[in-house]
Amino acid sequence: MVQFVDAELERLKKEAIEMWTLVYNQLQRAGDSVLTLDKELASQVILRERRVNAFELKIDSDVEDMIALYNPVAVHLRFTLAILKINSNLERIGDFAEGIARYVLDFKGPALEADLIKRMCLSEMIEQVQNMLVTLREAMEKEDAAMAKSVFEMDHRVDEINRRVSELLHEYILEDPTGNALDALQMIGIFRKLERVGDHCTNIAEEIIFYLEAKVLKHQGKKQL
Repeated sequence: MVQFVDAELERLKKEAIEMWTLVYNQLQRAGDSVLTLDKELASQVILRERRVNAFELKIDSDVEDMIALYNPVAVHLRFTLAILKINSNLERIGDFAEGIARYVLDFKGPALEADLIKRMCLSEMIEQVQNMLVTLREAMEKEDAAMAKSVFEMDHRVDEINRRVSELLHEYILEDPTGNALDALQMIGIFRKLERVGDHCTNIAEEIIFYLEAKVLKHQGKKQL
């Protein structure tokens, strides 16, 4: 019986890793599309969103079956609950990737100045959240809590970029309130979505730590690490 439960848990883990990969690919395509304003690439992200949603429902169903049929306890229960919450956070990241792609499809004006894009560190922020997702996937595969904790520091940089962008775009709007306002507001939305991706990555890190170390970090900040 124990071996069978372990096998089912391993199957859940593999499904979660597949979901991770799918969502990472969505985030990568969305990031590339916003940097290049490639509408075809953005369309691919939106079309694949259905796969993300379907995969989330499948994992949710498998987790429910696991709890109902095998009544896991201790570390097995922590793992099962962690997978359920990680799955939800991954689906939300997929939603933000779709939102970024829709911005690209709706964008009609010329691209913002290259110097402004560079100063906003858009490329760095996209790369940072992608790296967070990759690090977390590896942490789950290797069952490495220290690796999961490293994501919290990465998120600090994401938050820092997001704060600076508001100041930069405020100055940009003041230069030409009539012509710049809409573009700036749309760009703020992109950065906000990326910042929320970072937040969901830290949620995932908390669930991995909960599973591996039985520590609940939610609402406690990261000072206790």
